[in-house]
Amino acid sequence: MDRTVKAVPYFSQWETPEMTLPVVAEGEAALLNDPLWAQSGAETVREYAHWAVNLCGMACLKMILAACGAAHPTLELARVCTQYGGYVVGEDGKSIKGLIYAPFVRMASERFGLRAEVVTGLETAALPELLARWPFFMASVHHGIRWPDREPPSKGGHLVLVTAATPDAIRFHNPSGHDRASQADVLLTLTDFDRFFANRGIALGF
Repeated sequence: MDRTVKAVPYFSQWETPEMTLPVVAEGEAALLNDPLWAQSGAETVREYAHWAVNLCGMACLKMILAACGAAHPTLELARVCTQYGGYVVGEDGKSIKGLIYAPFVRMASERFGLRAEVVTGLETAALPELLARWPFFMASVHHGIRWPDREPPSKGGHLVLVTAATPDAIRFHNPSGHDRASQADVLLTLTDFDRFFANRGIALGF
């Protein structure tokens, strides 16, 4: 894999990025109508719909790998991550637990040659210093970050890919953004980001 980092491309966790609002309204059933589902690497549209709602972390990893010129379908990444224990599928085949950080870090290192480290207890004000040492940070935020003018009911539960941070603003790609402004190179002040940020995530580099 080419270690020269290019501009970080954007990928949604849905194959058709415009599916976010239908998913918000209808849940995973909306994804049965995604015309591009096969690009995910899923064997069936039902497999795609079931997994896609859990794949914000895999979309973030896909963006990082693509920045180095490596293309990986999202569901293929999820299968590898499951082998490492980063996802745990229930015996009924319906429930999916994850992303589990420690197995993901091991997978990122062993399968893709990335440096990776679980970060907890990270104050939002410390993000600029972290991003000075690491090129990427998968931050745990509330999924409502796509609407920063709204107050989230809690923090965490969704992953976005932070690509830059200054004392004034955080820049990130959101795998479940609902329009261009909330998807790629989103800029939020540290104060606004803090309202959604659960003070944990995964730092990644090369």
